[in-house]
Amino acid sequence: MRLFLILAEELHFGRAAQRAFLTQPTLSQQIRALEDRLGVDLVQRSSRQIDLTEAGRALVPQARRLVTAMADLQAVADVHARRLHGCLRVGAIGGEAFMPYVIDILAELSARHPGVDVEIRSVNLVEQVHALPRGEIDAAFLRPPLPAGFRGLHLSTEPRVACLPADDPLVDRAPLTLADLSDHLVVDVPIPELRAWWDFWTVNPRPDGSPVRYGPVAGDMDALLSAVARGQAIAFLPAEARRDYSRRGVAYVDVIDLPHSTAALAWLPNSDNPLLTALLHAARSVLQRKTYGLDRPSNPEQPEEGSAPEADRHRTASSPTRSSADSVTTRGATGQMWTEKPPPL
Repeated sequence: MRLFLILAEELHFGRAAQRAFLTQPTLSQQIRALEDRLGVDLVQRSSRQIDLTEAGRALVPQARRLVTAMADLQAVADVHARRLHGCLRVGAIGGEAFMPYVIDILAELSARHPGVDVEIRSVNLVEQVHALPRGEIDAAFLRPPLPAGFRGLHLSTEPRVACLPADDPLVDRAPLTLADLSDHLVVDVPIPELRAWWDFWTVNPRPDGSPVRYGPVAGDMDALLSAVARGQAIAFLPAEARRDYSRRGVAYVDVIDLPHSTAALAWLPNSDNPLLTALLHAARSVLQRKTYGLDRPSNPEQPEEGSAPEADRHRTASSPTRSSADSVTTRGATGQMWTEKPPPL
């Protein structure tokens, strides 16, 4: 039908064949085949000129509608062919799966790609280091500092609190300072890959230079909270733990000189997973519209990575970039500073 419409406009086999990028004999054969299928002559042929028959002229508007309908049908098919399908495995440490930014990002992903299923996998303190490199998950909502080699998108900033035994006399003296807690043992982590991360969370060394004294080892939140409830040690957690981890025997106390914490979406570089790319697009879209925790709307004049002064581009984990849509700047598990921008979206 498309070739017939071109011929009806040109009324010349040579020009019509040129428009259709065909040879003239091939175009003539295609038109003859259409006439045979329809059982009627569409073109009056002569050695000098051609013209449409009465049937051919009557067929032109119908042919146009058919070609348009086929184009629309193909456009819909193309959209569905590009639609993503599959399962995205997303890790979440602690109560991150229930945080507002995670809920909003995953809702945005589902709205954009209803064919993508999201499987949330809880990761403990140890698994946060290994699950991504082992390919067990595709991305993770974590609490920086991130392990070396991870890329991260900053999501939120919030205070931290001290987690004390409920019967500790200091609970009634809140708010506290880090100096008030200097005599307390702190829960430790089981693997060396977590040392730089845990040193940040336990503020080791303390502002006066004194080292933290570590006590019992815990590989997950239940073990950590159990050690605290039994009076063996204390810990430092995001302020959201007050809601996520309310437990008998445990009290959460404000510490005025305890640096803030951050949350991040983490993934490995050089991934060609289209589902991961879709998640990052969804996250960036949400963060351009909303901010979370202590963050403020991003400054449109903030310089891009690489153009900022060196001192501005190297911050400590306790002083993250405050724009929610910006990158995480933090200290990796090796103790090295790294700054990572999210990929272009």
